[in-house]
Amino acid sequence: MRSPLQVNFRNVQKSEAVEEKIREYAAKLEQFHNRITSCRVVVDAPHRNHQKGKLYHIQIDITLPGTEIVVNSNPSDNESHQDIYVAIRDAFDAAKRQLQDYVEVQRN
Repeated sequence: MRSPLQVNFRNVQKSEAVEEKIREYAAKLEQFHNRITSCRVVVDAPHRNHQKGKLYHIQIDITLPGTEIVVNSNPSDNESHQDIYVAIRDAFDAAKRQLQDYVEVQRN
C-alpha cells in the first residue's frame, strides 16, 4: 500500500485492539491484490436503538489504480453487528468479494 492505512472512529471510543484487527484484515486484502494504493476505514455507531442495542457501521474505501471500491455495512440489516468484530469481519469479507470481482473483470 502506497499510503498508510487510515482508521477513524466516530461515536465509538478508539480501541487499539479493534484497530489492530482492522490492520490484520487490511494486510490480507493487500496480499490478495498488491496494487492497492490506499485504504480508509471508518468505524461508527450511529444509532442507539433500545431494542437492538448499539449496532456498528463499517465503511471501507479502497483505492486502486483507476478505480475505488467502497463498502458500507448497514447495521440495520444485521443484528449480529452489535459485536464490533463481527461487523468488521463482514465488511472486510464484502470488500474481498468486490476486490475479487474487480480482478476478474480486469483479467477478461
